[in-house]
Amino acid sequence: MRYLEKLAAAQQANNSWLCLGLDPQPDLLPVEALKWDEPILPFNRRIIDATADLVCAYKPNLGFYLQWGAAGVIALERTIAAIPDHIPIILDAKIGDIGHTQAAWGRGLFDEWGVDAITVNPYVGAEAVRSLIAGRPERAVYVLARTSNPGAALFQGDLRHGVGLAAEVMRAAPTWSGAADGHCGFVVGATVPEELAAARALAPAANFLIPGIGAQGGDLAATVAHGAATVAHGGDPIAGPVINAGRSVLYASSAMDFDTAARAAAEKLRDAINQLRGAEPKNA
Repeated sequence: MRYLEKLAAAQQANNSWLCLGLDPQPDLLPVEALKWDEPILPFNRRIIDATADLVCAYKPNLGFYLQWGAAGVIALERTIAAIPDHIPIILDAKIGDIGHTQAAWGRGLFDEWGVDAITVNPYVGAEAVRSLIAGRPERAVYVLARTSNPGAALFQGDLRHGVGLAAEVMRAAPTWSGAADGHCGFVVGATVPEELAAARALAPAANFLIPGIGAQGGDLAATVAHGAATVAHGGDPIAGPVINAGRSVLYASSAMDFDTAARAAAEKLRDAINQLRGAEPKNA
């Protein structure tokens, strides 16, 4: 199954464009949970069990696991295995190397761990993407275009005027993927709502991974309005955007009812997205 087919199927099954970031932070985990031996995996499993019918994807960030050392890497591998097979897994690693090194990342993350998509830093050019998705139609990369952090514009420029690195990346990257390859999507932050429409005009067929909703205060209405592709990518279905939230859902409660609270927060955000896009309730 091609990546966009899997994503579209998960979005339809759960009536959801919501992606949940699985980012375990020691200072935010419930105090009682920290008393568990190696708390990451049981915490993640309870979050996954509570939200698997509400999301279209999960997005673990590699950095949050590396901070725990070898135990964190093992927990990440087991977290990936715990996610239901029909839900896409986007590993947020922001890798961006060339040649044999980038190919090794692809073998490890795609072939060994079995994630569906990876975030990629395109600074080195096409080599950062081609080594990952060439001949892997069931996989995808999300290329950093306009990120959600306050300092992003310094180098990324202003998409509204079509100038700067982000605009150049969005013009060039679609040529890095052919019909037999994986999908090349983009990371475009919800904290720059005035640039989302410009980003969509530059890449009408690309799937967008949109961070910045929730704790970062991104614009949900603009995200929904401009997030979805306007034309199909080859023979693939048009999937909705992947709208990511992390802390606002994961840490909705600091007590041991964190999974129940996370479910309530995820459902509220999923329903808010659906209301904006005019989607019928799942049980309607």
